[in-house]
Amino acid sequence: MMRAGSRFGAAFDRAVRRPWRAAAGACAVVLCAGLSLAEAPPPSVPADVLAAFARPARRPSAADDDARQVTLGQALFFDTRLSGDGSLACASCHDPQLGFADGVPRGRGIAGSRLPRHTPALWNLAWGRTFFWDGRATSLESQSTGPIESPVEMGAKLEEVVARLSDDAAMRTAFAEAFPERPVVDRLNLSRALAAFERTLVSPVTRFDRFVAGERDALTADEIAGFRLFTGKAGCVACHSGWRFTDEAFHDIGLPGDDRGRGAALGLAAADHAFKTPSLREIAWTAPYMHDGALATLEDVVAHYERGIVDRPTLSADLPKGLSLSEEERGQLIAFLGTLSSEDPPRPASLPPHVEAAPGSVGAVSVSTIGQAGKRFAPDHVRIRAGEGLTVVNDDTRTHNVRVDDPRLAYSSGAQEPGDKVVLSFEEPGQFLVTCGIHPEMRLTVEVAPK
Repeated sequence: MMRAGSRFGAAFDRAVRRPWRAAAGACAVVLCAGLSLAEAPPPSVPADVLAAFARPARRPSAADDDARQVTLGQALFFDTRLSGDGSLACASCHDPQLGFADGVPRGRGIAGSRLPRHTPALWNLAWGRTFFWDGRATSLESQSTGPIESPVEMGAKLEEVVARLSDDAAMRTAFAEAFPERPVVDRLNLSRALAAFERTLVSPVTRFDRFVAGERDALTADEIAGFRLFTGKAGCVACHSGWRFTDEAFHDIGLPGDDRGRGAALGLAAADHAFKTPSLREIAWTAPYMHDGALATLEDVVAHYERGIVDRPTLSADLPKGLSLSEEERGQLIAFLGTLSSEDPPRPASLPPHVEAAPGSVGAVSVSTIGQAGKRFAPDHVRIRAGEGLTVVNDDTRTHNVRVDDPRLAYSSGAQEPGDKVVLSFEEPGQFLVTCGIHPEMRLTVEVAPK
């Protein structure tokens, strides 16, 4: 447990315990049966709802990194030689004692420069599709060198970083052992090592996970009631879904400001002000919240969704409409969110590599029309002949952006509004991946046969 008065205990108290105590009075009402809320039988949670939040048994197969690469990546993560003036390491902003975040609204870069966005936590990136708040990186390898080269973050030139590390005999040895097929210190191996370490940052098991696994007394009645609000009335699950509590998508949630977010990354006005849904894992350690760090507590976050949303055309279709919670419900919701965090500074969990095939994916089917309802391509694996048209219908309630990013075909539909159709044509045989720029978890595999 946390020591009283520690900086970490104070962080947990600010994010979870204090707002919950503020609402505790409302939770002490006496029910008609004569029981207090805390003494009432815990409300039941349907099995299918619990199953949607079950932790995976294994890491993705892409995370099957060599242990020597992970060890090297960890050393590099804490090495200040990766910054231009030798003052910053990755861990300077992604502090393990603060949930791999930094505890301030906006990060500080080289020479104390104030960064435009809040430092995101690094939990469970092995399952990620895109990275940074605006999703501009499509792999952890490309993400890992972005802050190093940013003039306002770590302010370094990669060639100079590589030269400094190459001058260190121990580093040369470490790189050679980690990458025996290319035993050199270079940009590629540097990014691979950092990515390998980042993929090991799996959030630890919390009381919520024990509850999902069948330990029904792991949560209190109020926390279970908060979970039911989260998946029901409050509508949080529309974006914060699955065991990582993120849909990997980009949403405009009505925060004030001029930052275009995903819109700038895609060159798509319909995605303006949209930012990646952050995971809620270890949320008590990563305050303040939102892409700009503007909301100090979870109580502030709940208040934003009730009465702080800025109305504009790009608002996410998944935002709760007219949300109004009682003080009792707010307390329960915040209590539940606390169960997603460790009570001590969290340490990464260890999972074996190789996850089974993604659920729901089936063999290729021969069809000419694809739907998108529920943020899913259906079917998600198709077979067509070269030159044939594949129609993608937006039968969803959300705006989509159908994309093919392939050397053989570069395509973007722009803003595909509900009801719109786009037709894809593949002239070359082979396998292609179709995604959505706004909801990157949407994946469609197209097998193109010769004419």
